[in-house]
Amino acid sequence: MSESKPRVGLSQVSLIFACGTALFSDGYANGIIGSVGTLLKRQFTDGKALPHNFSTTLASLAFAGTIVGMLTFGYLSDKMGRKFGMMTATGIVFLFSALSAASKGAHNSLDGLLAALAAFRFLLGIGVGAEYPCGSVAASEQSEEKGIAANSQHRWFCLATNSMIDFGFVVSAFVPLVLFWIFGENHLNVIWRLSLGLGVIPAGAVFLWRLKMEEPSRYKRDSMKRAKVPYMLIFKRYWLRLAAICITWFIYDFITYPFGIYSSSVLDVIEGDTTSLAVIFGWNVVINLFYMPGTIIGAFCVDYLGPKYTQITGLLLQAIIGFIMSGLYTKLIDHIAAFAVVYGIFLSFGEFGPGNCLGLLASKSAPTAVRGQFYGIAAAVGKVGAFVGTWAFPPMIAAFQKGNPNSTLGNTGPFWVGSGLAVFSALITFFFIVPLSHDGMEAEDIAFRQYLEDNGYDTSQMGLFETSSIETSSADEKMDEKKMVV
Repeated sequence: MSESKPRVGLSQVSLIFACGTALFSDGYANGIIGSVGTLLKRQFTDGKALPHNFSTTLASLAFAGTIVGMLTFGYLSDKMGRKFGMMTATGIVFLFSALSAASKGAHNSLDGLLAALAAFRFLLGIGVGAEYPCGSVAASEQSEEKGIAANSQHRWFCLATNSMIDFGFVVSAFVPLVLFWIFGENHLNVIWRLSLGLGVIPAGAVFLWRLKMEEPSRYKRDSMKRAKVPYMLIFKRYWLRLAAICITWFIYDFITYPFGIYSSSVLDVIEGDTTSLAVIFGWNVVINLFYMPGTIIGAFCVDYLGPKYTQITGLLLQAIIGFIMSGLYTKLIDHIAAFAVVYGIFLSFGEFGPGNCLGLLASKSAPTAVRGQFYGIAAAVGKVGAFVGTWAFPPMIAAFQKGNPNSTLGNTGPFWVGSGLAVFSALITFFFIVPLSHDGMEAEDIAFRQYLEDNGYDTSQMGLFETSSIETSSADEKMDEKKMVV
């Protein structure tokens, strides 16, 4: 008996990672486009004019596709199952990662190439977006299954989801650097195509990993796959917590994604166009590496501080670093290493707090029956923030510059804005977001069933009766049996 417990725990942890690891593709896909944009700018400098804002367009189309995927698969995750959504999402990412790498225009035209790349990036975004309400939601449900200690539930979820996204960002920065070392300045076309195409490897691996997975037992018990969803009752009970999570996620992505995507471009400006791409990509790797300590340390803190207060802590620390960067910018740019370190710490605190905690809050604040849709809406609003941020940053910088490209205010303005928004987000979190407890999903499902019954809703049709190992005649009996098993 004593030897079986570690095996059960390890097996359950592996299921959490099988659900969440595909989010690596989100980090990789969103991170790689910044380096691809830098490579395309260098490749087409022989008189061919690239369309205005082309790199912003590529990034934004991926975000638009991601929003479609989040909203669509949020519904499908609840009505057709977590596994269906996860397998479909991984297949989409695999296919369109390959097609993105093979983008080509008619008669090798530049416009055709960029149009094809933009279309494939949008479709890839649908698959990436689908992972959030399918993979992350399934990971959250697996984190409270038997075999996972209560004081480590939040940790494993964070490590399997947000840490995977951040690791994707790190790898997306490192891959172009390695390819540049291999192929050199004269083969930029090969470098950016391989950088995009390598995204098929993690997608294919996760697809195989998930083949033998089953639906989480919580979904089997409490889903509304065959029941009519009482949306008005749900809205009345959950609208405030959903709104608070949506606003804070919007702000987080508005800050994080533009800063992360433009990191190679920012360094390109600081170092100058004549600097080797190896130097630019190298510093980009350094900056992105700072995501990892933030998310990993945050994952080990969140079970003790709780998601709500871990998020507040991260936001306030990020704001402080942002204000420091703005005030000391002129000194920092004289030492690129100092700039990269402080810039990386700024990003790291974002991962320590909201990066880790927003997914937790979105997935564990709603009942199982509509968890995918709740999470999908919150994450989609966040991606709208990323979409807005990628378009807002260039004109924001231009407005601060006032015609002077070397203006200090032009380069520090975004940090002032980002830091101020981080403080605002911390206030919203403090006043409007409900704290989460360990094993809170079960308690929420019980309370949700009682709420529905008190309002005249028949809960007897909830759950997957023919596939669930827990079949009883009422919701209360099912919950009591669960408690006895535990």
